[in-house]
Order: sequence, then C-alpha cells, then structure tokens
Amino acid sequence: MFKESPIIRRISRQIMVGNVPIGGNAPIAVQSMTNTLTTDVEATVKQIKSLEAVGADIVRVSVPTMDAAEAFKLIKQQVKVPLVADIHFDYRIALKVAEYGVDCLRINPGNIGREDRIKAVVSAARDKNIPIRIGVNGGSLEKDIQEKYTEPTAEALLESAMRHVDILDRLNFHDFKVSVKASDVFLAVGAYRLLAKQIDNPLHLGITEAGGLRSGSVKSSVGLGLLLSEGIGDTLRVSLAADPVEEIKVGFDILKSLKLRSRGINFIACPSCSRQEFDVISTVNELEQRVEDILTPMDVSIIGCIVNGPGEATVSDLGLTGSSKKSGFYLDGIRQRERFDNNHLVDQLEQRIRAKAKLLDAKNKIDIKEV
Repeated sequence: MFKESPIIRRISRQIMVGNVPIGGNAPIAVQSMTNTLTTDVEATVKQIKSLEAVGADIVRVSVPTMDAAEAFKLIKQQVKVPLVADIHFDYRIALKVAEYGVDCLRINPGNIGREDRIKAVVSAARDKNIPIRIGVNGGSLEKDIQEKYTEPTAEALLESAMRHVDILDRLNFHDFKVSVKASDVFLAVGAYRLLAKQIDNPLHLGITEAGGLRSGSVKSSVGLGLLLSEGIGDTLRVSLAADPVEEIKVGFDILKSLKLRSRGINFIACPSCSRQEFDVISTVNELEQRVEDILTPMDVSIIGCIVNGPGEATVSDLGLTGSSKKSGFYLDGIRQRERFDNNHLVDQLEQRIRAKAKLLDAKNKIDIKEV
C-alpha cells in the first residue's frame, strides 16, 4: 500500500552511471563503497556481490595504484552492478580504468595537476560516455581555501566544488555529479543547500565519516532526511564504520521512510508495553532477518495489542493485532477469520509474507506487460 511521497524534488539534469540513471525523475540511487583491498580481487568481488544482493544500485571502489587498476579490470568482469573508481591525483589511473570499462570516475579535476592531464581525463570520459563525480570533503579542502575561511564552512565547501565545476564547464563537459560532504550535519546540509542553487547537475548526498552503525545511521538519517525532504539529492551513500551492506540497508530505509523509494518490507511495529499479548521485539527482529531476501514493496504491521493494532492493520498489506493466546490477522486491510497462534507467530507471518510477495510480483509482471 505504498503511497507516493509529497516531496517535490529539485529539477536536475540526468546522467547515466552504467545502466543506472541519476537525476531527472529517476529513483534516488543508493550506493556504498568496498572496504577490501582492491588488489584482493576475490575478496572485493565477494563484497560487491553481497552489496548487489541487498539492492545496491552503484558501488564505489578505491583505485589508488596501477596495481589496483589492473585488479579493477578483473573485478569489473565479474560483477553486474555499475562501478565507480575512486581516484585521487594520478590522472594515469583514471585513463587506465576508463580503458577497462569503469562506469564513473570519482576524481576532482582541479587536483589532477597540469591542464593537459585534466584534458586527457575529460577527453577519455567524453569518448567513452563516462560521467565524473566531483567529491568535496570538509576534511580535505584546498590549502588556500582553508587559509581563506580558517575552518570548514558551507561557503568553503561551495567554493571548492565550484572550482572543479568551472573546470569541467570550461572544457564543455557536463556529465557530472557533485557531492559536498562533511562529518558535521549542519555543515553538510548548509553546503548542499548552497550548491543546489548554483548548478543543475545531480547531487550525491552523504554525511561523511558519520560514525558506527547506530550513531552513524542516526546522523545520516537526520542530515540526509533534511535534504531529501527539501527535494535535494539524486543519489546517496550512508557512510558507516560498519559492514557496507548495512549502508545499503539504512539508505533504503531512509528513502522508504520519506516515501521516495520502496524496496523490500516496511515493518510497522510498536515499541511494546504492558498491553502486549506477545513478545513484539523478538518477533519483529527474527522476522526481519528471515525475510531480508524479499525485495517486493510491502507494508507489514505488527502491533502487540488491540488499541493501535486495527488502525495500523487496515492500512497495511498484512497486519497482526495482538490478542490473548491467538492474534488477529489482516490481509489487504481486511480482518480475516483466521487467527495466529501467539507461540508460532514468526513461522505463520513469514509464510503469509512470502505468499503475498509472490502474488504482488506476479501482478507487477502482468501490469508491465499490459503497459
């Protein structure tokens, strides 16, 4: 029962990262970055595939050396998801991964060096239809900008970003996206707001170095949520000191909460109280783990009592309302005669969720054929 978001998105030009459209009216893409040694091809491929499995639209891979570039060639051959090569300073690495079929270059043109080197990278990107991502970070601003502002500010991040943007504009290259990340929520939000008014290119959102799984998820949700609610953002990464798979999960959860994208199950669950007729917390936690593989958009409400249960269940695809010994079950908002044994809720709910997912998937295929 997913409803469209009331958010009006900022109008941006569209670029393509592999087969993934970024900007325009395309869905907001969710990406992550590998943390394996790129030269360890087997480990990196394994991690990328785990990210693909949870729905990553794009994956960024660090390519700091020519050896890493050679490894990137082998990695690219073994995965399907579009890959962004993260490169700093050495233009020769950019040219090499362009030759090997990279889907996007994350390289700041102003940091490459001489004009001829910048032109060489831009020329390769243009010839092979490879977009560029300009990535400004509050922790690594240019020395003269640091001296001018004395500390990272939104204006400082904007000036750094526009310096690189102006280079690409001067070379008549417009297939690029920009990020102005900072670890401080207000600094990042302020910089993105300024940048959104200056250019119409897609914006890649992120609160960099956000922290561990819990604190980083909260910080990213606050920062990205503020921007997304204002219509700013075309792609995002949740930067966590955690398994990159968690970054993808949290990213989709943020978009799901704002009704900007629906992927997988949206659980509506009460925090539990003395009215609960079954253990809501353990039920939800176990069920989430069991059905992580289901990507079908679906609202499932699990409420421990009859106070709020019916109201949530009537607006969900599946709903459970706690009652003594056996709980009420709702399907498509309609109360069913069937009741679920409170001692076996997870098994019963998983069975019904999977059955509903199959029906929805079949219906979606029919709808696509009719269109």
